[in-house]
Amino acid sequence: MFASIRGRAVAVLAPVIIFALAACSDGADKGAEWPPANPLFYEIASADGTVEGWMVGTIHALPDGVSWKTDTIAEAIRSADVLVVEIAALEDRGKTAATFAELGTSPAQPPLERRLPADMSASLAALLDRGGIDPKRFVSTETWAAAIMLAQIDATGDPANGVDRALIRAFAERPVRELEGARAQLAIFDNLSEASQRKMLAAVIREAEAGRDDPARLQRAWLTGDAAVIEEATRSGILSDPVLREALLTKRNRDWATAILPMLEAAPRPLIAVGTAHLVGADGLASMLQAQGYRVQRLP
Repeated sequence: MFASIRGRAVAVLAPVIIFALAACSDGADKGAEWPPANPLFYEIASADGTVEGWMVGTIHALPDGVSWKTDTIAEAIRSADVLVVEIAALEDRGKTAATFAELGTSPAQPPLERRLPADMSASLAALLDRGGIDPKRFVSTETWAAAIMLAQIDATGDPANGVDRALIRAFAERPVRELEGARAQLAIFDNLSEASQRKMLAAVIREAEAGRDDPARLQRAWLTGDAAVIEEATRSGILSDPVLREALLTKRNRDWATAILPMLEAAPRPLIAVGTAHLVGADGLASMLQAQGYRVQRLP
């Protein structure tokens, strides 16, 4: 999940895998002034008010110098007994890249332009030109993997500054659990139908064009905890397609809620850190946990 495909839909959702596979671009965010931090952060309490854990929305890549750790979040980091993230082994880039290559490679794939609507040829060519990428590079690359690779061309921020990585470092002496893991997360894409993969590819290219005017828009929305902007992003671009939205967002939310509930019932109190797009809306984790009887309160 959310760090970032540069357009509107996935910057706060995109799987951390995306940022483990390619170098970042930092030109658009150098020298930017950032607003005061107030990321989406929740206290989770039982019906009687007992605090059972906390939940923070992450972003998987940020420019240098962005200060995001509020006093409230810092206190939760100190108080939590266990950290829960999407993927625990973020630093094992070699293994991640090998898994990406294994799942994303198949021989004799059609040319990339033939996997897109005819009117997108010029946009594809422009994106490849910006990235200095030869289209022949994709002759054995499955469509979903090509979409993730193309999403890197205009990406801003550095995955080394990702919030999930910072939290994992902070919990070096405490347990860290994962909700998916790298292979399972990549398999979500690999299991999409070819038709859905091509819709994803087209959406990535469209979003690359749409996001060029303000590439840091969703980074600012994440930093300030603008839930309205973040929720709108979960219904546009790639996530405007019902099949992709179900696979990439809502089904994962349901699976994660099922895994999180026993953690909240146990004695160790978790800090749950997932892409911030997973927290918002009627089918977000905050609402799902509330439906199970927990009091989920956003803290400033």
